Amino acid sequence: MSRGGRAGRLMPCLALGLLLCAACSGGSNAVPEPATPGRPPLRDVVLPDLSKMAASARTQIRERHDTLQHIAARPGVTPVELSNAYGEMGKLLMAAQYGEAAEAAFLNAQTLDTSQFRWPYYLAHLYRTRGESEQARALFSRALQLEPDSVDALVWLGNTELALGQPDRAAPHFSRALALEPGSLSARFGLGRAALAGQDPQRAATLFEDVLKRDPTAAGVHYPLSQAYSALGDTRRAAEHLQQRRERDILPADPLMVELERLVESPQTYETLGIRALEQEDWPAAATAFRKGLDLDPGSASLKFRLATARNAAGDAADAEALFREVVTTAPDYFPAQFSLGVLLQARGDHREAATCFSAALKQRPDYVQARLRLAASQRRLGQLKEAQANYRQVLQTNAQLEEAEFGHAMTLVQLGRFRDARDALVESRKAHPDATAVTHALARLLAAAPDPQVRDGQQAATLVQQLIQKGRTLDLGETLAMSLAELGEFDRAVAVQRDLMTAAKRAALPRVEARLATNLSRYARGIACRTPWTEDELP
Repeated sequence: MSRGGRAGRLMPCLALGLLLCAACSGGSNAVPEPATPGRPPLRDVVLPDLSKMAASARTQIRERHDTLQHIAARPGVTPVELSNAYGEMGKLLMAAQYGEAAEAAFLNAQTLDTSQFRWPYYLAHLYRTRGESEQARALFSRALQLEPDSVDALVWLGNTELALGQPDRAAPHFSRALALEPGSLSARFGLGRAALAGQDPQRAATLFEDVLKRDPTAAGVHYPLSQAYSALGDTRRAAEHLQQRRERDILPADPLMVELERLVESPQTYETLGIRALEQEDWPAAATAFRKGLDLDPGSASLKFRLATARNAAGDAADAEALFREVVTTAPDYFPAQFSLGVLLQARGDHREAATCFSAALKQRPDYVQARLRLAASQRRLGQLKEAQANYRQVLQTNAQLEEAEFGHAMTLVQLGRFRDARDALVESRKAHPDATAVTHALARLLAAAPDPQVRDGQQAATLVQQLIQKGRTLDLGETLAMSLAELGEFDRAVAVQRDLMTAAKRAALPRVEARLATNLSRYARGIACRTPWTEDELP
């Protein structure tokens, strides 16, 4: 990944869950101020209560603190040596999210060595994460006085100016960063944000589109880009990018801050690193990080769950299933593992056990929409149609016009033999989601082959199929086309289409599909239209 273009989150998730207490320990944990004539006064660095931290992190912090005390008490220690000792202590405390002690350590480090870029830079980030933008601005500016060509500091100073509502002051920092590093996505993104805040949506859109061209995975661009297009009156593009929005920042590469992410030796640190690798789709790195975390905390349900997720993403479903089962056995209340195990079971057709898993997840979190949708889908396959219908309705009560719920509810109505209600539901869903291919295709199939003559409309079915074919051809779509042709009485054409489909199914080694197609081919050859929109094994 190029410098200046790392997408993700930095400090907000460092050492997540370390549970450091706000209560400070006694004065024995304070580093004494060295009694050296002429040296500026220094602040006490007091350790927090470390009792609830992971043992490895607790030991690490205490050892670093002991080292600092030893250096501070050593006769003849130089200001630079002591500055570095305070700075290293500050880094560890900042990584552990104990800001007050970290602030004192960094202030001491900066006081003792005013020529060092790192200490005002870390302090600036510390204030930034606390929302103290004015202090962050001053310290990023101080850091840039020491290293004027720091692209990272320039981008962060620009971001801070934007946070302070000063796009005109932010833009020059982003521009200078781009001049120093033309490939910096974070600088280009920042310049686009400054243009958008400065009421120049055309320039903003151009810059945002350039970011996506350079990195199509930069999902954090979509929301501001949708705002830019909305300001330009381009509602179509605004809607397209709004649908693709994700809460994902586009940040500088920032090696100094990345160093902090790996600093605390704790299960939480490895979990954070593993999550970052998952976001980047680096499955082996994610699995390695989660295993290191499990070495420190073998009983962690979340680490085991995330390792299972990484193994499943890497294609090892068996290993993933074993790990998910281990979690649901040892931590049955950990609902994410219940849900993920259910998804694996559902994918291989084990709907009964999958439904049990989804129900267990919903017991812990009744508002878990995806679990309820998955449960309803498995209930449909099990013939528990009233239960499925009730779950779809419950989802739609709080998530009106949710496409997946609307579609599943319509298919449940089909299974119940309520073809007119199913047609009406699909028509309404298509109005709300005109680009939803699955909804349009299901409506076409129902219009072509529903047993109820008041539902069938071969001409409309054929029209819908032709619209879908323009987006791409599939075996299922071809089958629907043949159904609509047969409904219109064009049996010769239906036979020709069906034979082509059977040839394609044979080439693709799909014997069950080929057999299903042969059944309808026999009907069409005898001048009989299809009256079964979906067989049981193909119902979506």
